[in-house]
Amino acid sequence: MKVLMFGWEFPPHIAGGLGTACEGIVKGLAYNGVETLFVMPSASGDEDQSATTIINASDIAVSNVSSTVDEFLNKVKFINVDSSIVPYVDPEEYFEAIEKMKREQAREVTVGFGQKFKFSGKYGANLLEEVSRYAQVGGTIAMQYDGQFDVIHAHDWLTYLAGIAAKELSGKPLVVHVHATSFDRGTDDMVDSRVFAIEKRGMEAADRVVTVSDLTRNIVINKYGIDPAKVVTVHNAVDFSGRENLHVERGVTDKVVTFLGRITFQKGPEYFIEAAAKVLKRTKNVRFVMAGSGDMMTRSIRQVARLGISDRFHFTGFLRGQEVQKMFAFSDVYIMPSVSEPFGISPLEAMRSNVPSIISHQSGAAEVLKYALKVDFWDVDAMADDIYALLQYPALASFATKQGFDEVNALKWNGATAKLKKVYESVVNK
Repeated sequence: MKVLMFGWEFPPHIAGGLGTACEGIVKGLAYNGVETLFVMPSASGDEDQSATTIINASDIAVSNVSSTVDEFLNKVKFINVDSSIVPYVDPEEYFEAIEKMKREQAREVTVGFGQKFKFSGKYGANLLEEVSRYAQVGGTIAMQYDGQFDVIHAHDWLTYLAGIAAKELSGKPLVVHVHATSFDRGTDDMVDSRVFAIEKRGMEAADRVVTVSDLTRNIVINKYGIDPAKVVTVHNAVDFSGRENLHVERGVTDKVVTFLGRITFQKGPEYFIEAAAKVLKRTKNVRFVMAGSGDMMTRSIRQVARLGISDRFHFTGFLRGQEVQKMFAFSDVYIMPSVSEPFGISPLEAMRSNVPSIISHQSGAAEVLKYALKVDFWDVDAMADDIYALLQYPALASFATKQGFDEVNALKWNGATAKLKKVYESVVNK
């Protein structure tokens, strides 16, 4: 079995969890005997290719379009979006809306035979242009590698158009992987109709839709109107290979409670802060850390100041790599109070680092984690009670730590991708 896979990023250069998940998936597929050709807009050359072959879209000369982008879009039968879009990952890089593309702007992205595009692979103001060009290159790659893959796999909406183009021009089945939806990035009235249109088109064109949780599966079925028969849940996992638990020296004797993630509406930072204030009314020997960045950072700082807990609260900014592992090593409790979380890898990483965790019922991880404490994101009283209990009752914390460690070590990509391989086989055989 061979797969042509479209992603947007790949470690070590990542801006969110999507790239990390892609790395775990290709390694797990390799373990299960599945070869992958992994396409990304802009490869740096230092990616680990031990489990996959990376194709740099910036190196591909486009050869499958005529005189205009519009002609190409019509040929492969997918929609064109005429304005800016909101990316899946780091909200700090959300860009302001740009003017709608006019006819002369379309001419600026006209492709000539043999032309190469230089993608940034980022999430800036030219994201729409890059998504459109990525689709064109995706079609070219599908024809160039014809006969070298059995199925196409596209991760999240940034790559759906490339996946559709590859399917139209190769005739091979398409699997789209939903790591998040527009409804996870905001409330129903905040959904960007243009992003929604791309997501829906990709799901409709796919032979199978893979979701990272049953929570996301229900959204795909009920919000996008996709046939339940073709929507399959494959829960995420974590790659712990090569990781060791770090030992750090603290500068304080206080207990540490950590929130680690994007500081955005989706992640529920305001509920974490409210719960922290309630805990601090019951005990003072605890500090709260908000590790991350996002569009609610300033608002969160003001909320902390308004509640009068600034002396017990710390903002670290965005952490990456070993900085994340050090933060877990400093922590006594980890909390993920997400309003809507398709899955949520971070509590698995925390529990693997021997940190007892609290997660919201509104997360996909709640479907697979038995030994994480669970609360509704809005119930700050219950959240505060759980934090206090883990801090004050060593037996409870020890039980959650030991059982949680054993639990997450069983959630490996090898098992998750064995299910994914069966999804591939079902569409190829069909």
